[in-house]
Amino acid sequence: MLATIMQVLDTTIANVALPSMTGDLGASQDTINWVLTSYIVSSAIMTPVTGWLADRLGKRELFLISIIGFVATSIACGMAWSLPSMVTFRLMQGVFGAAIVPLSQTFLLDINPREKAGQAMAMWGAGIMVGPIIGPTLGGWLTESYNWRWVFLINLPVGALALFGSMAYLPKTPRKRRSFDMTGFALLSLALGSLQLMLDRGGEVDWFSSAETWVYLLVTISGFWMFCVHILFKDNPFLDPQMFRDRNFRIGLMFIFVVGIILLASLALLPPMLSRILGYPVITTGWVMAPRGVGTMISMLLVGRLVRKVDPRLLVVAGLSLTALSLWEMTGFTPQMDAWPVIRSGVVQGLGLGLVFVPLSTIAFATLEPRFRADATSLFSLVRNIGSSIGISLVTAALSRNVQINHAELGAFIQPFNPLLAQVSPGAIAGDPATLQMMDGLVNIQAAMVSYIDDFYLMLWVSLAAIPLALVLRRPERS
Repeated sequence: MLATIMQVLDTTIANVALPSMTGDLGASQDTINWVLTSYIVSSAIMTPVTGWLADRLGKRELFLISIIGFVATSIACGMAWSLPSMVTFRLMQGVFGAAIVPLSQTFLLDINPREKAGQAMAMWGAGIMVGPIIGPTLGGWLTESYNWRWVFLINLPVGALALFGSMAYLPKTPRKRRSFDMTGFALLSLALGSLQLMLDRGGEVDWFSSAETWVYLLVTISGFWMFCVHILFKDNPFLDPQMFRDRNFRIGLMFIFVVGIILLASLALLPPMLSRILGYPVITTGWVMAPRGVGTMISMLLVGRLVRKVDPRLLVVAGLSLTALSLWEMTGFTPQMDAWPVIRSGVVQGLGLGLVFVPLSTIAFATLEPRFRADATSLFSLVRNIGSSIGISLVTAALSRNVQINHAELGAFIQPFNPLLAQVSPGAIAGDPATLQMMDGLVNIQAAMVSYIDDFYLMLWVSLAAIPLALVLRRPERS
């Protein structure tokens, strides 16, 4: 679990440190984002390879190599002297970190009997769900209190503990001779790399108004299409299509995609909202969002026991309903509110996501053949990460667009022929520059708040739309 938390933390912990990195690494505002993109792209490409590497090297050996490599590259990131060196080290960090999450899930499924799978998934899921939540808080505290380099160097003690624990307790597994499908890997890598580049670059080049975005989209669609055709007709393909015959696994992939969207999309929206509109510093933002992680932990502990006694499908529906309820409350946010609505909705959302994640992971793998576990868990992690990337890009693009629209609509009321404006602010009617500047600031805040609310509505409808999928799931047999 320590290794899982360490790896997941690095998907979000570096975000708040980017402004500090920019000057030290000689980067610009446009190029510094490659610190994040390089890690995401390399991790996405290497995640599907986990199953093959686990067979060839052994699960235990691959896990140990991944931890050592991840810690070593984390130290290298903390010692980076320029942007090219940082991007290179982050690429390597993503390569080594890709196998940690799926392998940790595989080990838990292998070493625990079916009746204890729910509790095991609860422990593992706590790291997956809480990691992205505490990442920005921890990253902000380390950056402000020490230096941005400690965002990466903190992995050394955590990784050392994870390594010693893994060496002591993880069982050895037999190795398997398995040919490597280079064509399948190349096609999937091309598709994933193009998708991540499109999502990262889209906002900078105004999305589909740029030819660059269309090229990425064409390559992504073509790559995925050719990959699907390839694995259907290839002997010993990169991913065995037989695993998709399991209905629960197919539906589980759809669900985890939705969970990825909601989890990280909301986390991407809240910190800038709290900073921009409510004026919270980084540390305060972290403390306000911390109860969300507490709600997730409580939910995970409870659901680990409930999953054996209650139909997991009902838990999934309850979790999505709580998530939808929290998002509905978030649509009532205002610039004048205190921190309690954020804390309250965060706790409810944390409870909901915890109720979804554990039973979903249990159901998705309950009926799947054990020989598919390594590939299936890596694909499960990959789909969750793709959902997160798409969700973040979707809400940020919608936010940027809606801010402009809302500002124009609200600004239209600031004109001399508006009788209400004359009553509220005579100075604005008279054309006083200071008053007009103040009014423009208020319009900016209101336009941004309405745009955030629009995004919360979007995620609310996504949550509600996912609930009927639970009816398609097959309840696993009791052992």
